[in-house]
Amino acid sequence: MLAVPAEFAEKARYELWQYETENRKTVRREKRVIPVYQEAIWGVTGYVVTISLVGVMAGYAFFNQNWFAAGRIDGALIRGGEWWRTVTALTLHSGLPHFVGNLGFGAFFGMMAGRVLGSGVTWLAVVLAASMANLLNTLLLASSHKSIGASTAVFAALGLVAGFVWRAKLFAQDRWAYRVGPIVGGIALLAFTGTGSPDSNTDVGAHLMGFLCGFVFGTGLTLMYHYLSDRRVQKISGASAAAIVIVAWAAALGVWD
Repeated sequence: MLAVPAEFAEKARYELWQYETENRKTVRREKRVIPVYQEAIWGVTGYVVTISLVGVMAGYAFFNQNWFAAGRIDGALIRGGEWWRTVTALTLHSGLPHFVGNLGFGAFFGMMAGRVLGSGVTWLAVVLAASMANLLNTLLLASSHKSIGASTAVFAALGLVAGFVWRAKLFAQDRWAYRVGPIVGGIALLAFTGTGSPDSNTDVGAHLMGFLCGFVFGTGLTLMYHYLSDRRVQKISGASAAAIVIVAWAAALGVWD
């Protein structure tokens, strides 16, 4: 019990409040466990096989078809309803250096995303986000715009990781620098690897749109955070990603004509 003269009562209460405030125990936030999906390699393998297979078939003009003319981004034709080009263009490359670059970066960023989101969900989100990015980039540019390459998908995978990790608050227990780290890191990688040299033919708009669309998809996927560990969800998502690519190429090559 503490007794003080009445005239000092108010001052005593203030000092006691100060003491309690300064000596209050700090409640540490419990570290959130970030699940790591070990089967991410399967999605990366599917990515490598897909762009390699399409590369060989396009190079040797399988089925007597010009795969590049049939599958590349063409602003006028996409505006005319050939939606599949937003998907098929992701699997075409202009040469070995272009192919190898997208193969390496795609496998790296795809592995990162797959470890966080699971293999199937990752590649379905990448295909959808990258094709949407191609569509938006095409609509923003002149109708004469033409392009090919998986780099849009590569940056969609990067944006996917940044958006999901940020929105899911996987680093919420850490300092603010760690919380915004995924966004800053993603933008830095985009600037470093996605702008190309001044005299290159790099489609910066497609890279930026890929990152932004991937980021949006990543934030949206936080709504199904608790379903990502379901193997059925992963399998169905992976099969859907493959089906989209197959259907798009079937439409491009006129299988149903």
